Amino acid sequence: MTSNTPQPVTFKPSGPLTGKISVPGDKSISHRALILSALAVGKSRITGLLEGEDVLATADALRAMGARIEKAGDVWTVYGVGVGGLMQPDNAIEMGNSGTSTRLLMGLVASHGISATFIGDASLTKRPMGRVIDPLSEMGADIQARETSDHKSCLPLTVRGLCPALPIEYRLPVASAQVKSAILLAGLNTPGITRIIEPVLTRDHSETMLKGFGAEISVETDAEGCRIISLTGEAELQPQKIKVPGDPSSAAFLVIAALIVPGSDIIIENVGINPTRAGLFEVLQKMGGDISFKKKRTVGGEPVADIYVKHSALTGIDVPANIAPSMIDEFPALFIAAAMASGATTTCGLHELRVKESDRLSQMAKGLELLGVKLTEKEDGMVIEGNGGKQLSGGRAKPVIETALDHRIAMSFAVAGLVTKSGLAIDDITPVQTSFPGFQDLITTLVSK
Repeated sequence: MTSNTPQPVTFKPSGPLTGKISVPGDKSISHRALILSALAVGKSRITGLLEGEDVLATADALRAMGARIEKAGDVWTVYGVGVGGLMQPDNAIEMGNSGTSTRLLMGLVASHGISATFIGDASLTKRPMGRVIDPLSEMGADIQARETSDHKSCLPLTVRGLCPALPIEYRLPVASAQVKSAILLAGLNTPGITRIIEPVLTRDHSETMLKGFGAEISVETDAEGCRIISLTGEAELQPQKIKVPGDPSSAAFLVIAALIVPGSDIIIENVGINPTRAGLFEVLQKMGGDISFKKKRTVGGEPVADIYVKHSALTGIDVPANIAPSMIDEFPALFIAAAMASGATTTCGLHELRVKESDRLSQMAKGLELLGVKLTEKEDGMVIEGNGGKQLSGGRAKPVIETALDHRIAMSFAVAGLVTKSGLAIDDITPVQTSFPGFQDLITTLVSK
């Protein structure tokens, strides 16, 4: 897990970013690959797995519940226990900073006859879990969570599963792939049909991968445009060979760095471009970003391409609210691009950013204001007045950015540091290890080529 000792780093103005690189494996797919492999009967092999701390927390949790998981070179082998075969963990399960791990594993435990207590770091213990607790409780799980002074249900919490659990039909009140996936994982060991109504499309890795593992799952669209996801429970999953593509959320930081640093020209190989994840690239193209996708192919049911990016003069736009679910993790990086664009960029529909690893709207606004960026923070978004591509500055020679233990805040301002006048200090770079190990070295490599 991440060290408790902060590691301040200063990112300095750079020359052009050039070269051909790869980013670590997709975090969302990595979590799901491990979990479904642990529920299959037999041996699954995974390559390209993200070896960040969030995914390693998922692997450790699955080991604690009986799955055998080994690594040799770049190949991860998972010996699954089968749906319904999870064992009672001996101790509380440490989730570190991973909200995805916690919410998905809560769903997994909810329909098994075991109990599990989940704990996490200072950031994770502030994140609300009520949106997952509600549907899992309807399925029969008994979940006891710490209640905060503002009536939020947070870690530490204990899930006591019910077996057999009760199939439900659940309409998602918020667009959340984590809630959807938690219900689907609970539905795997639940007799009957578990049905989810999804009014707003979110990332669909769980549905795609469940189908690949042999689950009986269907997706339809009703007359109102809602997706209806139906899963038949008491499934028997078949082991798979999985190749995890590069994470578009990680690629986002390098794409934006190349767009805003003059003279940059990079290629990022083997990146997942699932339409439910590609909203940022669409927005950046509308802003005038020179971004193209080449060598498009399908790997394990997921669309993949090489991304070509060149420095571009960006123009601010109004970002439609309906695109938010397909780029919710990328908005902090987009705010940096908006600060360097000509004109205003307006965003809305971003309530979800308030309950991530930090309040990302507030943290980004504070940092951007330190850099002299004119903005208006709203309850569900931000209006950013771009400076037309000039170097960022602030009231102090070297502002220090508070990351609030949030990896995406840290990486966003690391990118901003490349276009400052005198450098930008990040108070702690260690949170980056949760999702993008090697980030700092990769930036250095691109600048030095």
